[in-house]
Amino acid sequence: MQNPSSPAIVLASGSRYRQGLLERFLDDYEAVSPDADESRLEGEDPEAMAVRLARSQAEGVSTARRGALVIGADQLAVLGDKVLGKPGDHQRAVEQLLAASGQTVTFLTAICVLDPTTRGRYEHVDRTEVRFRRFDRRLADAYLHHDNPYDCAGSFRIEGAGFVLFEAVNTEDPTALIGLPMIWLAGTLQKLGYLQT
Repeated sequence: MQNPSSPAIVLASGSRYRQGLLERFLDDYEAVSPDADESRLEGEDPEAMAVRLARSQAEGVSTARRGALVIGADQLAVLGDKVLGKPGDHQRAVEQLLAASGQTVTFLTAICVLDPTTRGRYEHVDRTEVRFRRFDRRLADAYLHHDNPYDCAGSFRIEGAGFVLFEAVNTEDPTALIGLPMIWLAGTLQKLGYLQT
């Protein structure tokens, strides 16, 4: 499906979940882990933060991969006005999940595409709302031991058993919850001539 005459494509991410999504329709691309500060700026809106992080990752990698189309992405989980980061360990993950019990968490998945041909920057944010069912510490512990989602925003993985925690998901693009809004990305790459029609 990829246009062989187009420049190389680089994914500015070390996420195996995002790589798995790209592999659904790209035959050849390179994945490079960006070195970006993911801390929130004072007073920064979560959606603006998600876009800034995706752009920063894409721009950071593009300086070393000039001539390539670079895709940067970042996802934030937002509960109320609090941004839930990647938990990193079991106790923090339990705290995040119990806080989400019976609540709606908004997942903001931002993407930035830098095209060397047009010198354009194309950005998009997908908003996915996940309503969590009410659950206790036992289910949280059982889920965490099963999926080990300690590298995931909000402490869950939709690709694994995360659905046991959900009551409903409202989204325009189900792949966004995995880490890349593929409907938007496929359309953008097609418009830019990177996918054969």
